[in-house]
Amino acid sequence: MVFVDPDSPVYMQGAFDIATVMMEGHALIEPAFRTGRGVGWAQQPQCLFCATGRFFRPSYHNHLAGSWLPALDGVVAKLERGAAVADVGCGEGFSTIIMAKAFPNATFVGYDFYPGSVEQARQHAEQHGVTANTRFEVASASEFPGSNLDLVTFFDCLHDMGDPAGAARHVRQALKSDGTWMVVEPAAADRLEDNLNPVGRLYYAASTMICVPASLDQPVGAALGAQAGFERLRSVIGEGGFRHVQKATETPFNMVLEARP
Repeated sequence: MVFVDPDSPVYMQGAFDIATVMMEGHALIEPAFRTGRGVGWAQQPQCLFCATGRFFRPSYHNHLAGSWLPALDGVVAKLERGAAVADVGCGEGFSTIIMAKAFPNATFVGYDFYPGSVEQARQHAEQHGVTANTRFEVASASEFPGSNLDLVTFFDCLHDMGDPAGAARHVRQALKSDGTWMVVEPAAADRLEDNLNPVGRLYYAASTMICVPASLDQPVGAALGAQAGFERLRSVIGEGGFRHVQKATETPFNMVLEARP
C-alpha cells in the first residue's frame, strides 16, 4: 500500500519524489537563505510539480468526496443541486477533477498561477471526461475572477502564498453571503514540540526547501510554512473577513478547515 498501489491512502511514492527534487534544488535554496529573496515555484526543478501532485493525490482520492466535503455544513447538498466552485491553486487539477466527477451538476473552475500546471490540468480533464463541467485558467489567488460562488477550495497551497491574508480577502469578496471556503492544509499542531513526528519531519523539510522560499519570492512574503498550525491559519483567514473558522475534519496528513463569512 505504501509503495505499489497509487490509490492507497498511504501511498508514499510522491514523498520520495519530492525528497529527490529537494536535493536537486539545494543549489538554489542555500543562497536564498543567505539573501532572503526566496525561490519561486517556477524556479524549482520542473519535476516538483508532478511530484507534489503525486504526493497529495492519494489523500484527495480517498477522502475528498467521501469525507472532507461531507464534513462541511450544507456543501454537499449545494454541489448535488449545482453549485459554482473555484478551486484555487489547483496545480495539475487532481482535486478539481475528483470533485467534478463526484458532482456532475456543479461547475468547477480550477485556477493556478503557473501556466504549465494549468495546461497539464486541462489534459487531465480531457483524459477523465470532465470537460463538460470543468475548466482551468491561469490566475493568482488574489486576483482570480468570479463572484457569487458557493464554494472556494484551497488544497495545500495557502501556506505557500506570499500574501495569504490578501488571498483570504479576495475569497471573501468572491463568495456568496452563505458561501463556504474550504482550506486544506498539511496536518500540524500549534506547538513545535507536537510536530516532532514522522509526518511533521517530512513537512518541515518541504517547508524549508519549498514552501517558505516560495512565499518569500512573492509580495508580502508571509512565509507561513507547511507547519503553521490551526491557530495561525485561523488568524490569517480571519484577517480576510471570515468570522467563523473551524477544523471540520483531519487525517494524518491533512487538516480541513471550514471558513464562513
